[in-house]
Amino acid sequence: MPAARRRGPGPVSAATTPTTGYRPERTLPVRVELVRQLKRRRTQVAFALVALLPVILWAAFQLSSDGPPTGSLNLVDLAKGSATNFSVFALFASAGFLLVVVVALFFGDTVAAEASWSSLRYLLAAPIPRARLLRQKAVVAALLSLAALLLLPVVALIVGSLAYGTGDLVSPTGESLGFATAAGRVLLGALYIAVNLSWVAGLAILLSVSTDAPLGAVGGAVMASIVSQILDQITALDNLRNYLPTHYGTAWSALLSQQVDWGDMTRGVFSAITYAAVFGALAAWRFSRKDITS
Repeated sequence: MPAARRRGPGPVSAATTPTTGYRPERTLPVRVELVRQLKRRRTQVAFALVALLPVILWAAFQLSSDGPPTGSLNLVDLAKGSATNFSVFALFASAGFLLVVVVALFFGDTVAAEASWSSLRYLLAAPIPRARLLRQKAVVAALLSLAALLLLPVVALIVGSLAYGTGDLVSPTGESLGFATAAGRVLLGALYIAVNLSWVAGLAILLSVSTDAPLGAVGGAVMASIVSQILDQITALDNLRNYLPTHYGTAWSALLSQQVDWGDMTRGVFSAITYAAVFGALAAWRFSRKDITS
């Protein structure tokens, strides 16, 4: 009778085998994710559109045949006065929609795109902790959004300097600021817009962890912004409008004055950060309990 074969130890489950050198805090570095996102076509197109907007505005002004302004001046009338005036107009023209779309795109596409590609489960099986994956993607989205929002005024200042010179910034109220001071105010205005749009970022990432359709997450955040802007125009709502996330969206216009009133800007920052914190907390809670295998 043949001797019984000696059975060796069975295969050890990978889930119970400690991985040598594994450190959760080193998974998915920001640099790796940033390079990965920069190679994506949607990132390149978004940056190209933001950079081309000042050129498109300049071309539109060149093709227009408007006569001299009559009555009170507005931002359109003053846009061709100097580089800083041109930059201010570019920010006002884009802050209500284009920049909202850019922020919603970078944040709304974070997790939903991975889910739609069926690569989310593999990232988590790397293994990357869920909280870290969401945080790293949010950090990269924030860096890309900030870069895009600062790119617009920088390109506008360059295009405006070449086209209209480096004269003083003249506000619709008649106040003027020197070029250096005005350029700093324009960049500070772009930073305020970036902070003010943090609520869009929080809502977009909440929608991103709730669906596997990136377009739905991006579109939902943009739609919420549009609805809020429409409601803000209804004067019958009175003080209730102060609680809308877009109510203080244009508060940065106070930077065009020689003496800056920081009241509305401070309230706008507080409102946006509060909304962003609530949406971000809900996104983290939702993502920690989401079934990513279905």
